[in-house]
Amino acid sequence: MASIDTTRPFVAVPRFSLARIATTLFHNLQTWNDARATRATLSRLSEHELRDIGLSRNEIEYIGRR
Repeated sequence: MASIDTTRPFVAVPRFSLARIATTLFHNLQTWNDARATRATLSRLSEHELRDIGLSRNEIEYIGRR
C-alpha cells in the first residue's frame, strides 16, 4: 500500500520572499541616495570649510562611499 506524506507543502517555498527582496532593494536605494546627498553637500563646501572639518576635496568620494 502507498502512503502519502501530507506534512510537506505541495509547492516549494521560495528562499527569498518578495517582501524581503523589496525591503533589501529599498534599503540599498536609500543607502545610495544618502551617499549621493553627502557627496553633493560636501562638494558645495569651500576648501576652507572642508579643512575646518578635517577633510580635503579628494576625500569626498571616499566619504560618500562609506
